[in-house]
Amino acid sequence: MDENSRPIRWWPLVVIWIISVGLWCYAYFTSDANRQDLVMKSFAIGFFAIVLSLIWLLAFSRLRWKIRFTALAIALLSVFLFAGLFRFEGFSGDLVPVFGWRWAEEAPRDKKLDTELSQTVDPIDKATINDFTQFFGSNRDGKISGVSLGRDWISNPPELLWRQPIGEAWSGFAVSNGKAVTQEQDQEKELVVCYDLLTGKALWQHSDVARYDDALGGVGPRATPTIEGNRVYTLGATGILNCLDLRDGSLLWGLSILKENDAKLPDWGTSSSPLIYGELVVVSVGGRDGRSLVAYNKTSGDFVWSGGSEPAHWSSPVAYEIGGKEQILIFNRALTSHDPDKGNVLWSYPWKRDHPHVSIPLLLGSDRVMLSSGYGNGSALLQITANEDGSYSVERLWKTLHMKAKFTNLVSKDGYVYGLDDGIMACLDIETGRRKWKTGRYGHGQVLLLEDLLLVSAENGEIILLEATPVESRVLARFQALTGKSWNPPALVAPFLLVRNHKEAACYKLPLN
Repeated sequence: MDENSRPIRWWPLVVIWIISVGLWCYAYFTSDANRQDLVMKSFAIGFFAIVLSLIWLLAFSRLRWKIRFTALAIALLSVFLFAGLFRFEGFSGDLVPVFGWRWAEEAPRDKKLDTELSQTVDPIDKATINDFTQFFGSNRDGKISGVSLGRDWISNPPELLWRQPIGEAWSGFAVSNGKAVTQEQDQEKELVVCYDLLTGKALWQHSDVARYDDALGGVGPRATPTIEGNRVYTLGATGILNCLDLRDGSLLWGLSILKENDAKLPDWGTSSSPLIYGELVVVSVGGRDGRSLVAYNKTSGDFVWSGGSEPAHWSSPVAYEIGGKEQILIFNRALTSHDPDKGNVLWSYPWKRDHPHVSIPLLLGSDRVMLSSGYGNGSALLQITANEDGSYSVERLWKTLHMKAKFTNLVSKDGYVYGLDDGIMACLDIETGRRKWKTGRYGHGQVLLLEDLLLVSAENGEIILLEATPVESRVLARFQALTGKSWNPPALVAPFLLVRNHKEAACYKLPLN
C-alpha cells in the first residue's frame, strides 16, 4: 500500500499526551508541600513528552515524509530562534528558568538613571530616623517600631528618590546616619559600597579579588553588612570577613574564615551575615572539629572562640535570651545553641539535612523557638527547658507543613506568625501550629513587621502592604519598586525604603500618617 494512502496513526500521540497529563496530575497532587519538586517533575514530564512526540512524528505517524521533515525543521528553527533572541539569566526561587532579551544591554555600574532627587525630601534628622544596621533589622527580628505608615498609596503614593544600576549580589543594605552599605560583584572583584541614602551617590568602595558564580545561585556576595558605630563588618561569598571604617571604607582588618578554620565553601557561597555580640563578631563557618560557629574580637580580628561541628548552611546567627540565659543560635544542618562567652554547644535539635536551611530561628516568648525551612520540610515549635545540672532539654511541641520558609524570615505578632509559605503569604497560630489563612503568591521574597502592618518585598520586585491580622489576608496597597528577580532583603529607615536586586537599586519615600 502506498504510504500516501495509509491513514495517519494518531493513537500513539494521543496515548503519549494522555499519559503525560496523567503523570503531571499525579505530580501536582503529591508535590503540594514542595513546589520546587513539582517544577522539576513538570520539566521532566514535558521533556519526555516532546521527545516521544518527535519519535512518533518521524517513525510512527505515517505522515508524508515532506510533512515530517517540515515539522521537524520548524521545531528546530524554533529552538534556534529562541536561543538567538533570549539569554539564560538563572532560576527563580521555584527553579523555573529565567530568560531575558539578548539585546538588553547591562548598564555600567557608574551610570545613573535619569532620576533627579525630589525637592520634597528634607535633610535626614539623625536624632529621629530609625537606622537599619544589619540583616533583618537593627534587632535582627524583622520588627520596626515607632513607624506609622500611611495605608493609602493611591492618593499618596510612594515617591521615587533614586533608581540606578548596581553590581550583582544578593546582599541587602545596612543603613546608619544616612549611609547605606551593601555588597556587589564587579567582574573579578567583590565590592563593599557605601551610598548616600537620599541621592544614591557612591561615597566610597572597598574591593577584594574574589568571585562566586553558580548557575543556580547566581553571581556575587550573599550576606548583608553589619554596622556598629563607625565600623562595617562584611562577609563575602568566598568567606572574606572584613572590618571597614564606615567613614571612608578603609580596611581595619580582614581574614578568610574558610582558611582560618579549615572549612569548605558551601554549595551556594558563604551567606551568613555577621552578628555583633558585645566585643565579638560571630560568623557561621561550618568547619569541623569544633569550628562551626566562630567568634572574633570585633576590634582586632583576633580569634576568641569556636564551637560545634555542623557544616554551614545559609542562615545567620542570632542572639536570644532563652530561659534567663543569653545564647547564640545558628541554624545549620541542625539548630544549635552556643554559649556566647565560650562558644560551647548548649543544646541542639536535628533537622532534615538534605535541603538548604536559610530562615533565622524565631524566638516566641521566653523559652520557645520556632524553626522553618522550605523544600517540603515545614516548621516546628520547640520548648527549651534548663535543667538543674546546667544542661538543657528540647521538646517539640508541634510540627506542621503549613509554613515552609525557603528564603524568607518569619515575623510574629500577638500569638501569630506571618511569612511566605513556599512563596505564598500565610498566617500561623503559634499555640497550635494551625494555619489561619494562606493567599497571595508573592514568590520567595522577604517580610518586615511595622506595628500592625506587614511590608512584603515580592520576588518580582513588587512591594505589598498588608494588615497583620489572623482574620484574613488584607492587602492595603502595593506598587512595583523594581523589575526582575528580587531576592535581596529590603531595608526601611522610615520613611525611606531601600530595595535592590542583582541588577538595580532604588530608594522610595513612603507616606507616613
